[in-house]
Amino acid sequence: MSVKLKQAKETKKNKPLAVLLQQPDDASGYCRNQEEEAYVKRKLEENAEVVSINQYERMLYLIAPAHSKSGHLKKEHFRKIGYKLAQAARNEKLSSLYLYSSHKEDATDLMAVAEGLLLSLYQFNQYKSTQDSRAVLEILYLCSPKLDKVELEELEHVVAGTCYARDLVNEPAIALNAVLLGKSLKKAGKDAGFKVDVLGKDKIKALKMGGLLAVNAGSVDPPTFNVLEYKPANAINKKPYVLVGKGVTYDTGGLSLKPSGSMTIMKSDMGGAAAVAGLFTAVAKSKLPLYLVGLIPATDNRPGGNAITPGDVISISDGTTVEVLNTDAEGRLILADALVYAKKYKPELVIDLATLTGAAVMSLGKEGAAVMGNVDEAQMLALKEAGNQTYERLVEFPLWDEYRDQLKSDIADLKNIGGRMAGAITAGMFLKQFTDYPWIHLDIAGTAYLESPDHYKGKNGTGAGVRLLYQFFKSLAK
Repeated sequence: MSVKLKQAKETKKNKPLAVLLQQPDDASGYCRNQEEEAYVKRKLEENAEVVSINQYERMLYLIAPAHSKSGHLKKEHFRKIGYKLAQAARNEKLSSLYLYSSHKEDATDLMAVAEGLLLSLYQFNQYKSTQDSRAVLEILYLCSPKLDKVELEELEHVVAGTCYARDLVNEPAIALNAVLLGKSLKKAGKDAGFKVDVLGKDKIKALKMGGLLAVNAGSVDPPTFNVLEYKPANAINKKPYVLVGKGVTYDTGGLSLKPSGSMTIMKSDMGGAAAVAGLFTAVAKSKLPLYLVGLIPATDNRPGGNAITPGDVISISDGTTVEVLNTDAEGRLILADALVYAKKYKPELVIDLATLTGAAVMSLGKEGAAVMGNVDEAQMLALKEAGNQTYERLVEFPLWDEYRDQLKSDIADLKNIGGRMAGAITAGMFLKQFTDYPWIHLDIAGTAYLESPDHYKGKNGTGAGVRLLYQFFKSLAK
């Protein structure tokens, strides 16, 4: 993240200023004359959320109160206000901005505005020969007596982790195969303070990871299995929380080839891996006292070479045989090997993230992710609450025993697809067969990549999962 976040004791008279109003009448304290006051009053009566005034020596942005909203809905409202301020900062070519709240007791709204603003300033333009000529905000000053340095640093780290996840998703497949992903993870680990071990193809063979090897069989590039570890001396958990991320760096569908229109965004099929990488970056930089392990199986899925064919039977690393009826249902095959590998840690909890099914997209669109698992109600509710607080909302799908019937194979232990109905659930049920520990599955297919802009989430890679899981693990660390 290139924007510096700093705390300021007071605002500067000649510097751009954004003010969160606690009451509409508070605006008069920032206006220079009666004409400005009348203008602001009229705009607020017209329900304007942000009123801009050019005071010549500075730009002034007055942010309307949000008394009609509360809780996580209010936080999301102010994140979107942050998006509007980011647009204004770009349009006015602001290099700095002071953000002030007259609320003396609580800085929650101020932090939400800052979060939305910082996330909105993300750009992925390294492949453009002509850069945007508008100035990019360099410093954001936050003015509130209720803020401290730790809060500001934490926000910086979470935004940085989210932006790293976005970068990984946005990289073209030609620039980010499984090997290059491993190198990127190693660099991120060195910078943030977590360990990364990249297992190559020979080690993957030795571990008998038949799912990962089968998906990789059509590629000229070797697979990797990436093990991330963050274990601070003050970790409050002896058994790790394990995060598993689907790392299909590009998905053609294999021999079950996707339609050409569906392939244009398939560099995003490693959104789960990106989320794990971004989370580790945020957690390690913020020094949360938690022991985390990350597992990222990585490969592309192509129809070349000795690609697996529909009807083939493969063996996952625990010996389970799988009849592959659709090579485009490949993510669950590589995740199965990772879920088996997770058993060696005797984990406290395993959470996997994957852009797994179109069925999840059809069910929820871009507004939320599907969640399912075998954990107790309290743990699931804690994750859902983290989803509400970050507005990465979750909808729980059931894993009823009857869904497993759709995965019965005539010639193997399982087949890799169910019927036409409940596709997100049968995919989750497939994964469940490889767990013997507390486990949660997140299908982020609808939220990890957006083909049109959505406020501070932007367009293309969103970094979905990073903020959600950081909030969840932060609540566990208290």
